[in-house]
Amino acid sequence: MSPAASDVNEPHPDVAQRSFGDLVGEVAQDLSTLVRQEMDLAKAELREEAAKAGRAAGAFGAAAVAGHMVLLFASVALWWALANGMDEGWAALIVAVVWAVAAAILFAAARAQVRRVRGLTRTTETAKQIPDALKPNPGGYR
Repeated sequence: MSPAASDVNEPHPDVAQRSFGDLVGEVAQDLSTLVRQEMDLAKAELREEAAKAGRAAGAFGAAAVAGHMVLLFASVALWWALANGMDEGWAALIVAVVWAVAAAILFAAARAQVRRVRGLTRTTETAKQIPDALKPNPGGYR
């Protein structure tokens, strides 16, 4: 543990006996530690969410390859089979509709993976705990 982190958790001597400069320095050090910890949390959360997004992208890619291969090979075989009993144009249309349904199902599964990506929820919650006095004033100084 760094000296700065251990100082934050130790009880402080009576503030009446310390100089203003010492107190401001301690606040600045505590604020620096807080910002550093928030940044570390944000980095960890981003890595975790990026891994989920990567898995979702992989699912989309797999769905696309599988859909293409199925569409290519099974369509021809099914088209030939249906063409034995009906006009070839109608047989091709039936095959196209079947694979459109399959593609919609694969897309829905991939979209469900993307919805599991949450974002920076823990960082957002802990950042809300920072006192209002330390937050930037978007309207300027008052």
